[in-house]
Amino acid sequence: MHSAVTRLVEIVPPGSPRRTRDWNAVERALGTPLPEDYKELVEVYGGGVFDETVWLFDPECPDEHSNLVAQFAERERVLGLLWQSEPKPAELDRPGTRVLPWACIEGSGAMLYWLAGPGQSPDEWTVMFNEGRGPEWEHHATRCASFLLAVLTGESDSSYFSDLPADSHQFDSNGEILGEED
Repeated sequence: MHSAVTRLVEIVPPGSPRRTRDWNAVERALGTPLPEDYKELVEVYGGGVFDETVWLFDPECPDEHSNLVAQFAERERVLGLLWQSEPKPAELDRPGTRVLPWACIEGSGAMLYWLAGPGQSPDEWTVMFNEGRGPEWEHHATRCASFLLAVLTGESDSSYFSDLPADSHQFDSNGEILGEED
């Protein structure tokens, strides 16, 4: 298991038993392989929200706002419209580079993306944060599980998580929130 996922399990115990996703089907639907640390996060936790702040997308979530596949399509549409009126972040200047969503921030419209460059392995993708209701983007040269761990422990250099770290950590699964089995 990725070291950041192991550490997350230590500080934020998962609520439900581990459940495997059909990653081959998910990756076919998305048209891209996904990072291993992300797949481990979803298999350990499922989709849901960490410390009432970071919503991890799950390809099996019935709610489109938390479903990875639905968010891939939605973000592609939204960003296509956005970049007709605003410039793309400099990190996207290289042809073939794109951002792919993996989480969002509760109540803010902010999104967490992978920065995926041409020829890169998904395990080399780093994190881009977009404030959502404004033009600001931050690049973090780390993988998604490591970024999540840094945010929850207060070790992130992002200026957007001033409410964290929390005194105690929690994870609320989509199943608990939606009143369904996870």
